[in-house]
Amino acid sequence: MKKFPKPGIGALLTFAALCVGAVIYLMDPLPLRVLRNAVFDQYQRWHPRAYQPLPVRVIDVDDESLKQLGQWPWPRTRIAELIQKAQAGGAAVIGFDAVFAEEDRTSPKSMVEIWNPPDDVRRQLMDIPDHDQVMAKSLAGGGVVLGFAVKREAGEGRLPARPFSVVNAGGSPLPFLHEFSSAVPSLAVLESAAQGNGALTFIPDSDGVVRRVPLMVRLSEQPMPSLTAELLRVGQGQRNYFVKVASASGAGIQEIKIGKVVVPTTPQGEMWVHYTRAVPERYVPAWKVLAGKVPPEMLKDNIVIVGTSAQGLMDLRFSPMGTIMPGVEAHAQAVEQILLGKYLERPSWATAIEALVIVLGGLLVGMVALSTGAVVSAAITGAALALTGYGAWYAFTHQGLLLDPVTPGIALLLTFIVGSVINHLGSERKQRWVREAFSRYVSPNRVDFLVENPGQLELGGRRQACSFVFTDLAGFTTLMEKMDPSDAVALLNAYLDKMIAIAFQQGGTLDRIVGDAVAIMFSAPVEQADHRQRAYNCALEMYAFATAYSAELAAKGTPFGKTRIGVHCGDVIVGNFGGSNMFDYRALGDPVNTAARLESVNKHLGTTVCVSESILSGCSGAAVRPVGQLVLKGKSQALMVYEPLAASQSPARENDAEYEAAFKLLHAQDTQARHAFEQLAQERPDDPLVQLHLARLRAGEQGDLIVMDEK
Repeated sequence: MKKFPKPGIGALLTFAALCVGAVIYLMDPLPLRVLRNAVFDQYQRWHPRAYQPLPVRVIDVDDESLKQLGQWPWPRTRIAELIQKAQAGGAAVIGFDAVFAEEDRTSPKSMVEIWNPPDDVRRQLMDIPDHDQVMAKSLAGGGVVLGFAVKREAGEGRLPARPFSVVNAGGSPLPFLHEFSSAVPSLAVLESAAQGNGALTFIPDSDGVVRRVPLMVRLSEQPMPSLTAELLRVGQGQRNYFVKVASASGAGIQEIKIGKVVVPTTPQGEMWVHYTRAVPERYVPAWKVLAGKVPPEMLKDNIVIVGTSAQGLMDLRFSPMGTIMPGVEAHAQAVEQILLGKYLERPSWATAIEALVIVLGGLLVGMVALSTGAVVSAAITGAALALTGYGAWYAFTHQGLLLDPVTPGIALLLTFIVGSVINHLGSERKQRWVREAFSRYVSPNRVDFLVENPGQLELGGRRQACSFVFTDLAGFTTLMEKMDPSDAVALLNAYLDKMIAIAFQQGGTLDRIVGDAVAIMFSAPVEQADHRQRAYNCALEMYAFATAYSAELAAKGTPFGKTRIGVHCGDVIVGNFGGSNMFDYRALGDPVNTAARLESVNKHLGTTVCVSESILSGCSGAAVRPVGQLVLKGKSQALMVYEPLAASQSPARENDAEYEAAFKLLHAQDTQARHAFEQLAQERPDDPLVQLHLARLRAGEQGDLIVMDEK
């Protein structure tokens, strides 16, 4: 038989399309990142985090506060009053989403320089406490975190204060953190009085959307926490940050521990923010705090962040929710999420999962597109795309995982398009090849017969004496469960190819293949006077090959299983059966079922090949030994069955005289039969047929009539 054709240019082009998709994934170009982020944003819009009342509040310098109390910047004395009000209200920690980098211009000493008053007025003004000192005094009241800005360009000036320590596990986090070269800190007098100091900078994506909040950044070769991280540290009264880094694998930062909370991060030390919709309860207007009009529960034990939503102050950011939000809200929502302990993550193994979907899904879609029609391949590709999208959606909604369905989807779609186009362009060539290859499914003698006798394609049949060989492979189902299906199928195909080739060499006709089982018939469609001899010879050749093939695989560590064979003959109806649309050329009759039963009873007898007496009646020189008279399940007539010595555990190969003698005693129901089989069993402990008869005799059975209770 001809071998299946090697993959052609179509398969190569389809594989190339899959490779292109994989390369696009690895390159991760900006348009792809934008598209992926858009999908992640849509997830948040469909499934935002449900707001839960948490001890996190934003003291908002909103437009109404500016209207009532004057434009920003406010005097530091007013800021100090705001701090004192929040402290008096029992705030756990107070953070400022603002930088106090310059001295207060409304301080008396600043006014003196501007006004140049008389000396007595100058002295009186200089006796008034400096506003920055007033604010520093309020900061010393405890629980306040200041902010500083960072810049990528180099600059002069001091670095922000570091009232904390960073402890690393697994290596330095510096190679992975977003790097900045200089900073704009708050005044030293204020920093020295504050308990915390955090970076205010976000790292939005190319579209300006703030999807992640950094917990740490790299500033002048030092790890510096963000305002979000410092609020949690100071609020818990902690000193240290613990940063877990997987530097050996290059996976970057894995998590940051702040007191009792452990925050999973991106490799760059950021956390993905799962936003809620806009919630007014999160905000408290600054003017109400200063006016003492805020209920105590709004501040007590709360993490308070002072920021602004006023449009004129320009601290506005794009949110994944498709709205504009105050920058302070990103800090507040990040803190809320940490307090809930529910995170959005894009784990390090996400790329491996997505790559696996691209490779396996692309191979599946490519093979389907090349081998099936447009409707089927489109349906399967659509199902694959839907499954990919649903899997990513399920991971987001149930596990808080961000998996990319976009790149795998593009790769699958690209592979489908290329495969479908190639399939369409080569459909005529493929159809011609299929017509040629389909003939391999029919035995050569059947093809020749039908070509010479086209009238035999008509429905109907005729009575004819035929011989049948049925084989089955024991243990192959277990083998399929233990090894890769493709490897198992390759072993099975090689096995079946040789088994069928043996049948064809003997002039047999392939009746059917069912899994690992093969049915062969002789003397149809062309009559063969020696069909019994052919069937017997075929069975022995099949046994010899199957035994050698199994031993060869066993030597390589692959237990392939044992082939069982049944051989029988008789009168059957041979012809085409079916309907007007499709028919099947085959034999029908009891001999067919009996041959199949003989194959099956091998497992109960311990034999490998069972041959009926009717087969041996047409064979010359067959070296066999009797098994017994079998009454097969569902039958009433006994059938004399033999085992070929070549397929037995007998030491004899021409004539097993010792066994024959013991069997004659058994057949005659002689009382000496048990003694004879006892002696044989001692000499042949591994002979299953000897053990079978001995067990029957010990159980009180007599004679060689064996009634089978099972098929």
